[in-house]
Amino acid sequence: MRLNTMRLNILEAKNRLSELVRAARAGKDVVIAKNGQPMVRLVPVVAAAGLKGFGSLKAARRGTAGAFTPAAEREVARLFRGR
Repeated sequence: MRLNTMRLNILEAKNRLSELVRAARAGKDVVIAKNGQPMVRLVPVVAAAGLKGFGSLKAARRGTAGAFTPAAEREVARLFRGR
């Protein structure tokens, strides 16, 4: 285990959950044990880089309307049929 590891049993972790979440977000290694055996590690969630939500791709889809022409549809159908 790392040097700045917090190791707690399940009951203690339950009673100090808010504190443990803050510690994990601050970079501390938080390990929860049962009967002295490590069971889980509490780690912060990292947001996906570059995506800000569902609307973030709106500008990218503006240019897709021209991609669905009747000729393109026929070509895709032909490829699926294997001819």
